[in-house]
Amino acid sequence: MDYVWYASYGSNLFEDRFHCYISGGMPEGSTFTEKGCTNPALPLKSETITIPYELYFSKCSKRWKGGVAFIDTVRNPSARTYGKMYLITSEQFQEIVQQENGHHDMMIDLNLAKEVHTYSFNDSWYGNILYLGERDGYPIFTFTANGEMKKQEITSPSIPYLRNLYRGLLALQLEPQRIIDYLTTKRGVRENYTKDDLYHHF
Repeated sequence: MDYVWYASYGSNLFEDRFHCYISGGMPEGSTFTEKGCTNPALPLKSETITIPYELYFSKCSKRWKGGVAFIDTVRNPSARTYGKMYLITSEQFQEIVQQENGHHDMMIDLNLAKEVHTYSFNDSWYGNILYLGERDGYPIFTFTANGEMKKQEITSPSIPYLRNLYRGLLALQLEPQRIIDYLTTKRGVRENYTKDDLYHHF
């Protein structure tokens, strides 16, 4: 099998939530049961990553009843989006992208994605693959919306969704204060929640 790193930056930071995309099931806080992958083997390993693309919240997810996380398609060396990478098979990565987009027949050319770095393959929510380099000899991919952040409609994420991010960021060994500071600088959160709001709900 060939393996790739999937770099998560949203609710899949929380490993138990991410495993539902592998094994199937309903994540805590969601209203949707995930199909899971044909190969239910869990990731070989996971590692942290800092992604140089700005995080923001957009759309309105039926799963989470609010906006969800995306990153800009324009690289920003000063941006620090905290992520967690999972080493999975390329087939699993394709099926995770299918589940995230609600299209179980879409195909992705990962070789092309690696070549062009920003690969728009579909007009769905997560229809853009970003190639982020390599680690340990394996390519790193993530997915986001097509187009630049400044052109996207910004929406408020729900508390259950933000709670998943918070728990995932805690697992990255970030301190609670640092997580609150991080989230409240992001578009979609900063317009709708104060730091006290997040402290109360987390």
